[in-house]
Amino acid sequence: MKILITGGNGQLGQELQHLLTERGITDFDAADVEKLDITDEASVESYFATNKPEIVYHCAAYTAVDKAEGEGKAVNEAVNAKGSEIIAKACAKYDATLVYPSTDYIFEGNLTEGEYMPDAPTGPKNEYGRTKLLGEQAVKKYCPKHYIVRTAWVYGKYGHNFVYTMLNLAKTHDKLTVVNDQVGRPTWTRTLAEFITYLIDNQIAYGVYQCCDDGKCSWYEFAKEILKDKNVEVLPVSSDEYPTAAFRPHYSVMHLAKETGFEFPMWQDALHEFMSEL
Repeated sequence: MKILITGGNGQLGQELQHLLTERGITDFDAADVEKLDITDEASVESYFATNKPEIVYHCAAYTAVDKAEGEGKAVNEAVNAKGSEIIAKACAKYDATLVYPSTDYIFEGNLTEGEYMPDAPTGPKNEYGRTKLLGEQAVKKYCPKHYIVRTAWVYGKYGHNFVYTMLNLAKTHDKLTVVNDQVGRPTWTRTLAEFITYLIDNQIAYGVYQCCDDGKCSWYEFAKEILKDKNVEVLPVSSDEYPTAAFRPHYSVMHLAKETGFEFPMWQDALHEFMSEL
């Protein structure tokens, strides 16, 4: 099958390329903005008419969460909302299956326990979450053959992420403070890439799914695990000590799609495997 990966140079896009290549799949095109501007309807139409992809992993996204509240607001809207609508319409027109990675930020993030189910009421409290929800709605409206896959706290080999930040800070600090009142589920890009290809490969029913590594933790607990073999002290603090432009969910643990038969690793195991490969 002809496969298109939008946002091919991003954190998930590169992980997908690596996974497909590892499996001997070469008939894919990883297109970043220079090759395919998803906000340009004419450009998208031309690309689809020429290449006729059968599966589209729509990894292109604006992910500068704090900038989306101000200087990046227009780009955030154009990429996550309008761009996703354009891709969804093109997939429908050319009968392609669309996989749309989304985020826990589409929820309010104010639970104190339990899990957010896929059909739980949404209520994003920042601009990034709002536009990703608009993207979800466009996918549902325009493209019948779709998988919406919500994830959270993503890290991996490619690009900037929390794991790299902690490891780099540990090189120059003997003490770090990390917020302990935001709880969620970390996600290794390898887990996410394997899950979204699993949906395709096993012809799982179209719909909304949620994918993270299993278990839950605070950012402080995540940092402690990352740095447990480093000579650095990690201390818990309130998120009040680290004000950000965008609201961060205090509790956004999502229900995992275990009914699909996919085996989600515990977040500690996934983290250790990732770090062993660095």
